[in-house]
Amino acid sequence: MSLIDSATEVFHKAYAPYSNFKVGAALRSVEGRVHQGCNVENVAYPEGTCAEAGAIAAMIAAGDTRIAEVAVIADSPTPVPPCGGCRQKLKEFADADVVVTMATLGGATLQMTVGDLLPGWFDAGHMENVAPGEG
Repeated sequence: MSLIDSATEVFHKAYAPYSNFKVGAALRSVEGRVHQGCNVENVAYPEGTCAEAGAIAAMIAAGDTRIAEVAVIADSPTPVPPCGGCRQKLKEFADADVVVTMATLGGATLQMTVGDLLPGWFDAGHMENVAPGEG
């Protein structure tokens, strides 16, 4: 099964009764395993969990820690990029050259790297002068 197919499979399981905008995500870890996530809303909308965050949580829960590839799909006229928060989350677990494929149910796709999606990312190197317990 392709990563887009895996994202599409979980897309149908998304819980989006408030926005009616379902999103599915699948990522392949460097170990080769596929982890899925879908958006999950709640009545305190817009609080909820993004599909990409769900896939990352599933990856960590399974014991993997690095992302090799990402696919995100939504029922939209054009491919939908991850939100800003998810871009930072992806960068936490992926190198800048990791490819993110964004797709629509209609078959349109767009590929960008994590670095292209989040130029000027914040990382642990920015905190090197902070002693433990400070901040």
